[in-house]
Amino acid sequence: MLDFERKSIVLVTCPKNFSPYLAEEMGRLGYKIRAELPAGVETKASLNDCMRLNLWVRCGHRVMYQLKRFKADTPDQMYKQVKDMVWEKILGPDDYLTVTSSVRTETVNDSRFANVKVKDAIVDRIREKSGRRPSSGPDMSGIVVFLHWKDDECTVYLDTSGVPLSRRGYRKFPAKAPLQETLAATLIRAAKWYGRGNFVSPMCGSGTLAIEAALVALNGAPGLMRDNYAFMNLPGYNPEYWDNLCIDAEDRERDSIEGKIIATDIDPEVVEAARKNARAAGVEHHIEFDVCDFRETQVPDGGGIVIMNPEYGERLGSRTKLEKIYTAIGDFLKNKCQGYKGVIFTGNLELAKFIGLKSSRRLIFYNAKIECRLLEFEIFKGSRKSRF
Repeated sequence: MLDFERKSIVLVTCPKNFSPYLAEEMGRLGYKIRAELPAGVETKASLNDCMRLNLWVRCGHRVMYQLKRFKADTPDQMYKQVKDMVWEKILGPDDYLTVTSSVRTETVNDSRFANVKVKDAIVDRIREKSGRRPSSGPDMSGIVVFLHWKDDECTVYLDTSGVPLSRRGYRKFPAKAPLQETLAATLIRAAKWYGRGNFVSPMCGSGTLAIEAALVALNGAPGLMRDNYAFMNLPGYNPEYWDNLCIDAEDRERDSIEGKIIATDIDPEVVEAARKNARAAGVEHHIEFDVCDFRETQVPDGGGIVIMNPEYGERLGSRTKLEKIYTAIGDFLKNKCQGYKGVIFTGNLELAKFIGLKSSRRLIFYNAKIECRLLEFEIFKGSRKSRF
C-alpha cells in the first residue's frame, strides 16, 4: 500500500511555453517551485498534495508523482530497472494498468515500444509474485504509469490524473476549432486577469474563455466537475480525504463576480452551445450571452479586458474575408473598447498586421501544433491608429 503522505518529486506537465504561468499558479497554491521545465513544473509534494493539485490546477495537464529515476542505455536495461521496483505495493493481478511515455533516446524510436517494455516489466513482476498478470491497455480507467526517457536518463512516475486535466467535463457542445480549457485558462493568466473587472469575449465560440474566466472570478476549483482521477485507483487512496478537499473547495467559492462577463457570437447555435457548456460548469447565470456580430458587442463602462480568438486561416475561413475581419477587430478595439486591455490570440501574424494597432506585449503559445501569439493592446481613451 502506498503512503499518501510521503513526499517525492512531483511533475505537473503542461504544453510548451505554459510553464511560467503554471509555476505562478502552483506558487499561489502554496507549493515551492523546484524547477521550471519547457513543458512542466516540478515541486516536492505527497500523493495527498497530488489530489489537491488535480483539483485546483488550471494551466497544467497531468500531475505526476515520481517513483524512481535511473540510467539506462537500452530497452533491456530499462526493463530490468523497472522490474526491480516493488510494484506489488502499487497494483495487484486484478488491477488494470495503462502505460504512457515520452521517449527521446537513440535506442528507441517509438514510444509505443517503450510502453510495451514498461508494461511487460510491471506485469512480469506481478506474475512472479502472485502467479497472475494484471490486465493492461490504453484506457485511463485504472493505474497509470508514465515513463520519461531522454538520452540515458529514465524517470518512472505514477500519473495521478489519468485523463488530462484539460478535460474539465463541462464542454458538452464544442464549436468549430475550440480552445482547449487549459489553453484558455493560461491565456487568461498570461493576460493578468485575476477575476476582477469586466471580461468581454466576442467571437466566444463554445464559450471556453468566458467559462474559465467565470471559474477564476468565482474561485471555482476546475477539478470539481470530474470524478475520474487515476489516483482513485491507487492502494491507500482515502475517499474521505478527497471528499473533504472538495467540500473545502466548494466553501471557498465566491457567490458573485466583481464586474461583468460577457460572451457574444454571431451564430445563435454557437451561443446556445456556449450557454449549455456554461450551465454544465455551473456558471451560466454569471455570464451575459448575446447573439450579435462582434462589432455590436456591448462593452460596459469601467474598463477590463476584451479577449478574442479570431480564425487563423489554417483551418477556417478565407484570406480576403479574414483580412477584413482583423481590420474590423482593430476598429472595434479603438472605437468601443477605450479604457480596456485588448487581447488577441492568433496563429497568423500576417493577418494580425491588419489590426492596425501597436501591441504592448507579444507572447508565444501553441494551440495544438500551431505556433500562436497572444497580442496585448492598451486601448487608451483617444487612441490613434498606428501600424502593428
